Amino acid sequence: MRHFRYEGRLEPPLARPHFVRRIVAHIGVAAGILAGSLLLGMVGYVHYEALSWTDAFVNAAMLLGGMGPVNALQTEGGKIFAGLYALYAGLVFLIATGLVLAPAFHRLLHKFHWSEE
Repeated sequence: MRHFRYEGRLEPPLARPHFVRRIVAHIGVAAGILAGSLLLGMVGYVHYEALSWTDAFVNAAMLLGGMGPVNALQTEGGKIFAGLYALYAGLVFLIATGLVLAPAFHRLLHKFHWSEE
C-alpha cells in the first residue's frame, strides 16, 4: 500500500487536483479492503455452510452492510464463522468509513489552522 503523507500544519493546504487524487486513492484502498472482506466472507459461507456462491455473496454482503445474514445457519462451524465474521465486518465498516472521510476531515482541520502569512 502506498504511504499517504499528509501536509503538516506549517505547510499550505494541498491543491484541489492533488486533494481529489488523495480522495480517489483512499476510496480505492477502502474498496479493496471491502472486496477482500467480501471474498473472505463468501469463502467462509461456501466452506462452512455449503451455500452457493450467490447465497454466500448475499450473506457476506449483508453482514458487511450491517444487516445480518439472510440464510439460517445450519452447522456449528457456520455459526462460529458467522459470529466472528460479523465482528470483523463491523470493524471493516468503521475502518473503511474512516479511510474515506480522513482526507476531508484533515483538510477541514488544516484550513482552520492554516494562516497565510
